[in-house]
Amino acid sequence: MDDSLASPPTGIPHLINILNVIFLSSYVNILLVFVPIGIILGALDMSAYLVFVINFLAIIPLASLLGFVTEELAKHVGQTLGGLLNATFGNAVELIVSIVALTKGEILIVQASMLGSILSNILLVLGCCFFAGGMIFQEQTFSNIVAQTMSSLMALATASLLIPAAFRATLDSLDGGIDEHRMLAVSRGTAIVLLIIYVLYLFFQLKTHSSLFETIESPDEEPPALSVVVCLFFLTAITVIVSVCADYLVDSIDSIVTTTGLSKTFIGLIIIPIVGNAAEHVTAVMVAMKNKMELAIGVALGSSMQIALFLTPFLVILGWIMGQPMSLFFSTFETAVLFVSVFITNAQIQDGISNWLEGAMLLGTYMIIAIAFFFYPSTL
Repeated sequence: MDDSLASPPTGIPHLINILNVIFLSSYVNILLVFVPIGIILGALDMSAYLVFVINFLAIIPLASLLGFVTEELAKHVGQTLGGLLNATFGNAVELIVSIVALTKGEILIVQASMLGSILSNILLVLGCCFFAGGMIFQEQTFSNIVAQTMSSLMALATASLLIPAAFRATLDSLDGGIDEHRMLAVSRGTAIVLLIIYVLYLFFQLKTHSSLFETIESPDEEPPALSVVVCLFFLTAITVIVSVCADYLVDSIDSIVTTTGLSKTFIGLIIIPIVGNAAEHVTAVMVAMKNKMELAIGVALGSSMQIALFLTPFLVILGWIMGQPMSLFFSTFETAVLFVSVFITNAQIQDGISNWLEGAMLLGTYMIIAIAFFFYPSTL
């Protein structure tokens, strides 16, 4: 019988095959057993420590599944748009956690989560890529044009935090007090400008200069194992489950701060981004070890840039709509940390060559920042 006349697989066997493809996509999916446990513990209002830890572990495989399904969907739409989808859904966990925290008025958690995700991507993820790739290859090369474009946009995002901080300090010195209304007005105006810049960047990436972002197609690249409909269904289902786990996670943070002594800043800036970036962290390191550095840098820098230019200003506008005082004002220390991190990252990628020592330097910077924020007190 001619294979071309065979009908596409349907029914129970086809469903089982789809589930096998999705749930056997990564060893980390074994942690999915914590998803129902975390939801049940949260619904029963059990120990806050248990609720936090179990839901923390539950979100890790959910982030991995989200990344896998997004990659399958990306195979249907081409490399450039696919890369954009990977960056967007790769940040879905951070966005969901931040929206949940914003609805509860946890502004400090939202700000720390956004800043922590940026630092995690440009220092931890990129550092692991350089280090892991450098252990296999003496030197790795990549297009510094695209990398420098992204890093320039990151510099703009850093300026968008420096200016509100300087503005607030100036108001404090001139008026002897802080006008929160003016502070929010500056933040919201800046957020609108950043969103416009992000839209222009998308036009630059997808339309006028799309050739710069295209990579050579690998001849042995596997075809998509999931259809578009299946991908969209699982993306929706996973997003809903993540939002439930995130809700219980955020609710337990206050008790965790009280019982452990950890600050909200450290939890939001170091711990939560580890969950959100787990999937793209593994993806970026794996492709770096295959000497696909442009793709690895696109994941790390593209994700951090999207957080800085889209997610953070979007949350400012969303807070405006919800009546929450979400602003772009970060403390002097937090702003200085971001500035130094972007400066160091730019220095490492400007020559278009990477090695394991550069990765070690980025990782060392991240560790120093983590130690500093471990002792950094929460401030409202």
